[in-house]
Amino acid sequence: MKKLIIPLLFIFAIGILAAVESEPSAIVGYVKYPCVAGLNHIALPMDQGLTMASDFAALYPDMLDTMSYWDNITQTWFAAINVGYWDGDFPIHPGSVMMIYALTPFNAYSIGNMPAANATYNLLVGLNDIMIPLNRSDITMASTVGDEIQVLDTMSYWDNATQTWFATINVGYWDGDFPVSIGSPMQVYALSPVTWPSRSVSKPVSPAKQSK
Repeated sequence: MKKLIIPLLFIFAIGILAAVESEPSAIVGYVKYPCVAGLNHIALPMDQGLTMASDFAALYPDMLDTMSYWDNITQTWFAAINVGYWDGDFPIHPGSVMMIYALTPFNAYSIGNMPAANATYNLLVGLNDIMIPLNRSDITMASTVGDEIQVLDTMSYWDNATQTWFATINVGYWDGDFPVSIGSPMQVYALSPVTWPSRSVSKPVSPAKQSK
């Protein structure tokens, strides 16, 4: 097993969101999502070798009630429910975004290798779940995503403290813009199909960066 190397540590506003950015062959790292009792929007940035939602749930026994993913084709949440086993279990992969219902507060971690390829998302007309890819530390505000994709109407984040979506709306500028960081999950409304990000090259970053 490769040595634990975390050359870049990021702290995200709503809790402590730590992650790494470098060449995939040299990196093991983690992202931390502080979860409350209730719904929590999380992502799986690192390659943990998980293939099913139940694999993720097995890391947190007796803490989760449901796990859901947003299907942009049907514009519907699909859920796996804990009934002694995970009824409706679904596949996951690095870059997956999920909404989980926690029975008690806990910290969800995505711990593992940097994925072989940076996350990309095929957005369809309507709502889509995305995550800020690990190679995009240049993105610090949601408006950067909106300006880059160009066909978005709204972008939202789930605030687990209030159990509410908060949105920024395209009114010629991004009204209600909010901070994001690598690993941040968002739900965006696309007016036409698009793949994002369209590039695979990371922007250069400093050896360490923190935001509060």
